[in-house]
Amino acid sequence: MDKDTAEKLYEAFYMKVFSYVMTLTKDKDDAMEVTQEAFFRAISTDKAFRGESESYTWLCAIAKNIFIDETRRRRRFTEEPEEERPDTGKDIEGRLTDKESSIRIHIILHDLEEPYKEVFQLRIFGELSFKDIGAIFGKTETWARVTYHRARLKITERMEDNEI
Repeated sequence: MDKDTAEKLYEAFYMKVFSYVMTLTKDKDDAMEVTQEAFFRAISTDKAFRGESESYTWLCAIAKNIFIDETRRRRRFTEEPEEERPDTGKDIEGRLTDKESSIRIHIILHDLEEPYKEVFQLRIFGELSFKDIGAIFGKTETWARVTYHRARLKITERMEDNEI
């Protein structure tokens, strides 16, 4: 990639990619590092951008892969077992590490109506993308995202209402 194209790409998409990465990392320093690495790889790679997607989408995919790789690397080198990490209570996925909360979530999930139950399970336990979940149901990726979000809200509400 030539210098002018690289500069234009950086100027046009840096803040958008950084904002996306912030939603993944929840940490400004980590987000800056991942974003910079994503642009570095995009600019310095031998493989040219094929134009099969938007430039922004391409950059976000690179950033997401870097984030996933970094998360895996950190997990491998963490000496503290995951079960002993404190529960922040900020999200349902985090609560799954707490055994008591996990049991409560599974009980609530057992009684959750469809399609919320299956979409949540496919996303969390099956680790499927929203695109794949939408395809399973013959729906759109947006439908899968909205349904998953609603399932999380229902579970969170029931957890807060102490139904179990």
